Amino acid sequence: MGRRFSLLRFFLVLATLAVVFVAASRWWLPLVGSALMVDDAPAKADLGVVLGGDYWGYRIQRAAQLVQQGYVPQVLISGPPGFYGVHECDLAIPFIVRKGYPASGFIPFPHDALSTQAEAAVVLAELRRRNVHSVLIVTSDFHTGRAKRTFLYEGRKIGYLPQIRMIAAGNPLFRIDHWWREREGQKAIFFEWTKTAAFAVGL
Repeated sequence: MGRRFSLLRFFLVLATLAVVFVAASRWWLPLVGSALMVDDAPAKADLGVVLGGDYWGYRIQRAAQLVQQGYVPQVLISGPPGFYGVHECDLAIPFIVRKGYPASGFIPFPHDALSTQAEAAVVLAELRRRNVHSVLIVTSDFHTGRAKRTFLYEGRKIGYLPQIRMIAAGNPLFRIDHWWREREGQKAIFFEWTKTAAFAVGL
């Protein structure tokens, strides 16, 4: 009897916790997304950088605003290999020019990096070559935290670390307040946390 009562109490506690967990989801689910993000306020810098991986153009549009507002004179457009052998920067710059921004504000930077860590290494090498002391790095909001940690890690490794400010580019497919209701938001959170964990253990 005592054993059966203990088991019943255990399941009642478990059910209560499950109800509380679900009921409180509107508070903790947004935290799962916001914990990934770093958004430094823009400030004057030597150069901007748009990281690759945004095929919708939200990152380069945010960077174009920074040029227009006078925060940076130009933006380096990181160009990993993309669709049909075309580097992303070779698609992104014509896209933003069609939006009405002058091509002179954007510098194509094609490369073959296929991860944020490899991209950070090649971008930092290019920034060093250009003698850049301060940079605004633009990427998707959910990618900002891992991107900043990766750039800091790679910079310390090579002994070159410009002043870095992360600028978050919003994405209508990913909203902090309801990412769990949309497939694209769910995918973004899942993959970003997986990559964050992998980076943390050195993978």
